[in-house]
Amino acid sequence: MMQESPDPEDDETPSQSDRLSMLSQEIQTLTRSSTSSYEERVKRLSVSELNELLEEIETAIKEYSEELVQQLALRDELEFEKEVKNSFISVLIEVQNKQKEHKETAKKKKKLKNGGSQNGKNERSHMPGTYLTTVIPYEKKNGPPSVEDLQILTKILLAMKDDSEKVPSLLTDYILKGEF
Repeated sequence: MMQESPDPEDDETPSQSDRLSMLSQEIQTLTRSSTSSYEERVKRLSVSELNELLEEIETAIKEYSEELVQQLALRDELEFEKEVKNSFISVLIEVQNKQKEHKETAKKKKKLKNGGSQNGKNERSHMPGTYLTTVIPYEKKNGPPSVEDLQILTKILLAMKDDSEKVPSLLTDYILKGEF
């Protein structure tokens, strides 16, 4: 999708962009003229010149259309990347806030237990907030995390936020795939 910049040594042949600009200027010049002047110019053109102009216009339309499709695809990719990043940041903040709440609640419970009598309640195997303290391994690479990495991390963070029992399996898959 990335375009190469034109080679400065290729000044002899006009680039696609230059050709499109020249053709666009030519068409604009023709259409800016008064209608009668435009009609006169067109009438003076031979059939072969008209066919040549038509071919150039069709080629320009095709090239502009291809460029437009490429730019729209790039825009869609960038928009998707932006959505993934925003989602990751939002979920990360939510998890951090839940972690703070969980720590404060744990401190309050500890103070209550230390201050009052301890009664022997049966503990469940999965206490609320169990997965909020999970640490996700991540190795910083040369650049920012890829969109795929952010999607995986977001999925893990969502499971942590919901205190889902899926957290261990998600982490295992993440670690085994070597994506950290």
